[in-house]
Amino acid sequence: MKRILAVLALLMFTLTAQPAAADPPDIAAAARSVVRVVLIDTDGGNFTLVGHGSGFSVGPDLVVTNAHVVAPMAGRGTMRIGIVPSQGKSGYFAKIVAYSPRQDLALLRLTEKGTLVPTALYTGAVTDGQEVWAVGYPGVVDAAQGYSEADLMSPSAPVKSRGNVSTGRAGHGYDTVLHTAQIASGNSGGPLLDTCGRVIGANSFGTVSKSSADSSFYFAVSMLEISRFLLTNNVKAALTGEPCQSLAAFQTAQEQLAAGEKASAEELARAATERRDAALTKATRQAEQDVFASRENRMALTGLALLLSVIAAGAALWLGQQGKAKERKIAAIGAAALLVGAVAAWLSRPAIAEIDARAAEIAASSAPSEAASAAAAAPQEGAMVCVIDSARSRITVSPSTDVPLNWQADGCVNRKTQYGLAADGWSRVLAPTSEDTVSLAAYDPASGTYRTDRYLLDAETMAKVREARARFTPPQCRSGGGAMGSDESAARNLGESQAAIRALLPSQPNERLVYKCSAAR
Repeated sequence: MKRILAVLALLMFTLTAQPAAADPPDIAAAARSVVRVVLIDTDGGNFTLVGHGSGFSVGPDLVVTNAHVVAPMAGRGTMRIGIVPSQGKSGYFAKIVAYSPRQDLALLRLTEKGTLVPTALYTGAVTDGQEVWAVGYPGVVDAAQGYSEADLMSPSAPVKSRGNVSTGRAGHGYDTVLHTAQIASGNSGGPLLDTCGRVIGANSFGTVSKSSADSSFYFAVSMLEISRFLLTNNVKAALTGEPCQSLAAFQTAQEQLAAGEKASAEELARAATERRDAALTKATRQAEQDVFASRENRMALTGLALLLSVIAAGAALWLGQQGKAKERKIAAIGAAALLVGAVAAWLSRPAIAEIDARAAEIAASSAPSEAASAAAAAPQEGAMVCVIDSARSRITVSPSTDVPLNWQADGCVNRKTQYGLAADGWSRVLAPTSEDTVSLAAYDPASGTYRTDRYLLDAETMAKVREARARFTPPQCRSGGGAMGSDESAARNLGESQAAIRALLPSQPNERLVYKCSAAR
């Protein structure tokens, strides 16, 4: 009978929650930071589950939950707190390091070595009607699935439900966010997320329905209270105020931006063609004038030389009749020279066919110099500062600060990290052991564009990535004078080796940070 009631409870929970075809990638990534908070009684040497709630990590060993989740600890020396992450193989014990019943918040710290995945807290405004997600461990789902006490103390995926914010109603005692994302007993202390997976509140309690027709509303401790609580306790959590843009909206915006850039490039090319055509037409008219003027001048010079040659020849004939041999010789030489000059002037006339070549020379002389064009197209290398390009970026949890970049022509970055070379250019896959995040960094020297795609992966995928990464050793940048990088063959081998890792990554990253780089001052 109890099992049937549990199944009916799960069915009601499913029907009242807003349906979602699939978990958005950002919500799935944020769920890695959600933990189950269990209260365990150790009296008599046995571990007995007393109760449980939810929480979210704000540091590798710090968890935020509701104060009322851990309130039963008061005066119970045999009770301990367990933190059960959503992934992994085991949980951890923790202790209370801060407790605020007024704000219904508590801060827990692991008492043993463990690494939780910290989440990001959203410091921007929460708007009326915005979509939100509640993530946690509702007991009705555990009961419907027949979870035992051992199951509740073992890692399992949290439950996600979707709803909307209703603003305009001030909370009493502490600031809250009113919403419709379904929660139940066990969700207490779990995060309320925006659609980019950033925490905007900690789920605390819900309304009590007096009839089946009543709508269900729920309250979460607001980020205003959480920020004050963490600040009071000297906790530096990851904060972001970047507006949330869905992946679909981002992709649409990028397609529109690319279409606009293509249209702009086509317009610039058309305008450049028109300018070249106009310049060539003008140069052709000028070349025609120059050639025809030169031909007319040479023809006039030829006629004048012929006339003077005839006159000189007549003078030589007359001087010979007068017996003036010396003067006759001079006149005859002059007549011959003028005749040769006339022939030379006639032959040196520019041909009509020279108009096109002359026009090309004139047009080229008025165009920008090749040196200036080459300088504009030179690759961006050396020490640079890269500034975020917001129009091309999707930022959810990462800071958007400037990035220093020292790029060498053979793919060595900051004189220590060698990038791989593949068909799509220079890139490096980074999979640090300290976090469950893979970054694909790429740089295009021609445009001075640096890009980082960040994938927030689950533990299983991250293990596969690390296994693939362990199969090869990236080449090292050479030290010493000249270029810093390895040879091109080694860079291409690295590019091929990284392809195995890239094949394991989702089709779209959770974040894309695009930077425009320029020489550092």
